[in-house]
Amino acid sequence: MTRLTDTQLIVLSAAAQRTDRLALPLPKSLKGGAAHKVIKPLIERGLLQEVEANLKLGDPLWRETGDGHGITLIITEAGFAAIGIEVEPQKPKARKPEPKPASTERKTREGTKQALVIEMLRRPEGATIPEIVEATGWASHTTRGFFAGALKKKLGLTIASEKDEARGRVYRIV
Repeated sequence: MTRLTDTQLIVLSAAAQRTDRLALPLPKSLKGGAAHKVIKPLIERGLLQEVEANLKLGDPLWRETGDGHGITLIITEAGFAAIGIEVEPQKPKARKPEPKPASTERKTREGTKQALVIEMLRRPEGATIPEIVEATGWASHTTRGFFAGALKKKLGLTIASEKDEARGRVYRIV
């Protein structure tokens, strides 16, 4: 078998120590193209395997497929053997999500720009992009990205918009 680099040994050893066998997260110093250079040979040699990520458990993502599914990496039996650890072959177990706390609503810290924007969007009159830009100092594209990322994806809020003759497009949290 071809010799493994020190970085590849670190990745495999870290995965071997985790009960879920996940190879992610990678070392912080390993990013972008360097990460692919280290991981691709491990996948090709069958030492790591790409599997569908369990997003409910918060599995870290290695990549996304074209159809929106997340892929993560796990160490294989061959990966254990490559670093000198003997394991009995195991069937992948279905992991159960961790029980969620009683309140799943995320809290927003007082006095932050996020809190300010949410407050503006909860007003009966809502808010326009230019009004939010003026209040936060953000660029308009940053504000739209904040709607999609922080408000919709992370906080699960629903943002509605409607055209107002006097003010233009007005956004509200519904």
